[in-house]
Amino acid sequence: MNPLCGRCNQVVYPTEKVNCLDKYWHKGCFSCEVCKMTLNMKNYKGFEKRPYCNAHYPKTNFTCVADTPENLRLKQQTKMQSQVHYKEDFEKNKGKGFSVVADTPEMQRIKKTQDQISNVSVYYRSNKTRSYQQPAASQNYHHYEPTPEPVRPAAAAPPPSSGKRYRAVYDYAAADDDEVSFMDGDVIVDVQQIDEGWMYGRVERTGQQGMLPANYVEAI
Repeated sequence: MNPLCGRCNQVVYPTEKVNCLDKYWHKGCFSCEVCKMTLNMKNYKGFEKRPYCNAHYPKTNFTCVADTPENLRLKQQTKMQSQVHYKEDFEKNKGKGFSVVADTPEMQRIKKTQDQISNVSVYYRSNKTRSYQQPAASQNYHHYEPTPEPVRPAAAAPPPSSGKRYRAVYDYAAADDDEVSFMDGDVIVDVQQIDEGWMYGRVERTGQQGMLPANYVEAI
């Protein structure tokens, strides 16, 4: 039994049969879907089992994904997982009132600097407040003589130079008239140790001299 033509749906005889695109065609019916130009096996282009000439071949710019039941199920599952993760993160961070900051080397350096400044501030305030401690009252509870207030060594008469040199590892702003300000990397010369927490020296860059915290510099 002879097949039917894919274009005109009429019987195709062997002498005029063209077998292409899973169909049989009359030679005259094997033509472009758009311009009806007669095609052959060398110049046709197939799209969705229909013949086209080169000029009218459909251009496909993107791939469309069908909303099959399986794709819809995966889409819904992904959405539910996203909502679960969001809820978990919200419950975990609820009430904390702060944002998590990565513990980078830069953040560690800033934290160390802040700790050093805090320690120096506590030490400095403790020295300042020693002079304000009240003396013990006399046994008669009527009158007592205040004791002289201890003071920190004055900066007016610096000790003789010993040639020690230090380099600043942090910035420091003077908190009193007898202190000296400096920047990270400044060289401090003529350094003398006053006590465990304080030194006396001169900033080579500015020429200013005065007292400075010992944990802000390192020997060179």
